[in-house]
Amino acid sequence: MIKLCMYFADHASQIWSLTLQHIEMTAIAVCIAILIGVPLGILISYVRKLDKPVLGVANVVQAIPSMALLGLAIPLLGIGVLPAVVMVIIYSLLPIIKNTYTGISGIDPSLVEAASGIGLTPKQVLFKVKIPLALPVIMAGVRISAVTAVGLMTIAAFIGAGGLGYLVFAGIRTVNNYQILAGAIPACILALLVDFLMGLVEKLVIPISMQESNGLTREELKKKHKRNKVTLITAVILIAALIFGTAVGSALANRQKQITIGGKDFTEQSVLVNLYSDYIEAHTDIHCVRKENLGGSQVCYEALKNGEIDMYVDYTGTIYGSILKHKKSSSNMQRVYEDCAKELKPQGITLTKQCGFNNTFTLAVSQETAKKYNLNTIPDLVDHAGELRLGSTLEFENRNDCMAAMERTYPGLKFKKVSGIDGSPLYVALANKDVDVMDAFATDGMLLKYHLKVLKDTDHVFSPYYAVPCFSTSTLKKYPELRPLVNKLAPKLTDSVMRRLNYQVDVKGKDPKNVAKAYLEKENLI
Repeated sequence: MIKLCMYFADHASQIWSLTLQHIEMTAIAVCIAILIGVPLGILISYVRKLDKPVLGVANVVQAIPSMALLGLAIPLLGIGVLPAVVMVIIYSLLPIIKNTYTGISGIDPSLVEAASGIGLTPKQVLFKVKIPLALPVIMAGVRISAVTAVGLMTIAAFIGAGGLGYLVFAGIRTVNNYQILAGAIPACILALLVDFLMGLVEKLVIPISMQESNGLTREELKKKHKRNKVTLITAVILIAALIFGTAVGSALANRQKQITIGGKDFTEQSVLVNLYSDYIEAHTDIHCVRKENLGGSQVCYEALKNGEIDMYVDYTGTIYGSILKHKKSSSNMQRVYEDCAKELKPQGITLTKQCGFNNTFTLAVSQETAKKYNLNTIPDLVDHAGELRLGSTLEFENRNDCMAAMERTYPGLKFKKVSGIDGSPLYVALANKDVDVMDAFATDGMLLKYHLKVLKDTDHVFSPYYAVPCFSTSTLKKYPELRPLVNKLAPKLTDSVMRRLNYQVDVKGKDPKNVAKAYLEKENLI
């Protein structure tokens, strides 16, 4: 508990900033969902032919896994806040539509008939009779949607939208429980706060005559109603001020020269985002917006093509096999780089100089497993694969130049079981003996943390994976000083340097931003 409190104290500004982002995105999503869902619920309560199709579509959408829906939204909406908000809006609609429809449809027909009998128009019947009577049911749906939206918005971090999910994803990636809790605890508190505020809204909008008295007189109910109103107005003003302040700060930031640097969702990428951002800011007047944890290569690649980001660091083997879809891997470092640069150029993407480290794929086992089966190289696995379970990242398992390339090279390499596990949980699975073999990147700091045996790729199954900055060509034309600057940094980032930096994040639990800055200062690069 003491260590957790210390973590919160040390990262208070970051936690607060991400909480504000989370509040802003959730508030926008819920408000839009209400504006869409309530009228739609009213419509289908009147036009009964539409109720089954509308509710059916809402039910089907609700059944789609949130990560799948987010993945489908990326090609259409890009990355960042927009697809995250749209995804949460879609998931929030069903309870609102369904409860609005149920509340209005469930009103006693005799009451509606009586209202019409005293001369009320259909519009007056809706707003003076049906909606007030249905409000308890409608507000229950809104309340459920609002609370659910807080938790669902955590996956916004997967596409660089920020929010408290950033801490959760980063903590899972580095097996840092304090960081996971730093994101999860504020999210839980925020959900409880939203539930409380929605409860106040419910009490304010429902007529006093329809509320349970709980032994209170009418005058006492009116006083309580007034107190609730003051509390809610105060909370709304504070939230609006926070959102407005964030928007103003963002607008002011956009007035200066700036580029957006993206990164994938693992430790080394977070370090690289901060290394390049700090280095560029120190030597130019360009401000760097950092978008970490953008999922895999395809997310970053699409974001770069669509202008969502201006730069990210990828790996030549990943570009060659995953993005450009070359079926055969190549061990020729320069050839792979030149082919990548040539084929990306027509897409408006320019590769600058390769970095000095090769973060290629490799296979790793525990020291105990290596000793038991006498494993030193990947070919050594062939005779024992039938007894071993492979833990594989989803990228490794599905790419033509990874698992498929290994099976082509060694036809007899058939593992007892293959389990898809992404990120740092794969190391935990190996440590817990849930798997026996795992794929990893050569510069992973976690390899040192878990004292794993790295098997040598003697037959060069995997392509070279030299890190290379990928720029939007238009960005380099706008800021030509960037190319010589990043080319100067590239050769300094060697295998040993990156392994050491990754180790400090993965094992010692340091912040990637602090690790990157400390390295640049120590080497007199900034």
